[in-house]
Amino acid sequence: MRIASPAIEVENLRKIYRVREGGSWRGRTREIVALDGISFAVPRGQIAGFIGPNGAGKSTAIKILSGILRPSSGLVRVGDLIPWENRIAHVARIGVVFGQRTQLWWDLSVGEGLALLRDIYGVEPDRFARNRARLADALDLHAIMDQSVRQLSLGQRMRAEIAAALIHDPEVLILDEPTIGLDAPSKLAVRAFVRDLRREQGTTVLLTTHDMHDIEALAERVIVIGHGRILADSPFEALRATTLSERRLEVDFIGTPPVFDLPPGAKETERDGRSVTITFDPRQIPAPALVAHLGALAGLDDLRIGRPAIEEIITRFYADHAS
Repeated sequence: MRIASPAIEVENLRKIYRVREGGSWRGRTREIVALDGISFAVPRGQIAGFIGPNGAGKSTAIKILSGILRPSSGLVRVGDLIPWENRIAHVARIGVVFGQRTQLWWDLSVGEGLALLRDIYGVEPDRFARNRARLADALDLHAIMDQSVRQLSLGQRMRAEIAAALIHDPEVLILDEPTIGLDAPSKLAVRAFVRDLRREQGTTVLLTTHDMHDIEALAERVIVIGHGRILADSPFEALRATTLSERRLEVDFIGTPPVFDLPPGAKETERDGRSVTITFDPRQIPAPALVAHLGALAGLDDLRIGRPAIEEIITRFYADHAS
């Protein structure tokens, strides 16, 4: 029995840009390594988060997967096709949403734009009608089908962009910052739609975003890229149990906080008047033990335990892997 190949395969992928210095064609050239031999695979039907800071190589990788760029070396297969060698067949089998770019036409209505994409992708009339109705229901597009794209709010436009990316039933959906600039209700609507799409259609989703709440809500697995290399690749829960396990303890003392030593696994990060903030790893020092340690040093007035912002933890994770 043949085992199904992954939806996305990336093997030892490298991309080097050569830039000319000095603004002259006679200037010297230098190399910028955007991707330094990354490898990963995404099984069919999985939602994988692909995260990294600006300049990490994320956008370059997405452009190669989309068939926009050709790599310097390495191998990529998306649905058994090599994107830059089979561009026409490839784009017919993927959907891409770039949060800061549009694939719809500003002066056409949403409905007209979808109809034009129907002709570009060669979607049969019956299938197009079914998909249009399904997407309009799921993404609440009925009221804006006759509006031009330039008249839409950002939230409306992003929902229309997702419909445009899915009108031809792609096997793989690449979402690049799909909730950028959206208000909270719009973000929740997009996240719910992506979850339903994966569950009902079995679509493979690669999600890149700086909004860690998107990752937390959607991704079963997280690939972390930095400096053009893969820094981590694990199920989200495993990442939460390690990199994201950190807690924050905010303590208000009755008087001026004393200067104190902390047990291993705890670190003071802020001191402001009577308040001290401590980050700690509960795997090394449980919260009750840490509170008892502080209470033995001075009187406590109040305390609060929570998680640091996910963005803050990920930023430190990047810094720890800097080289």
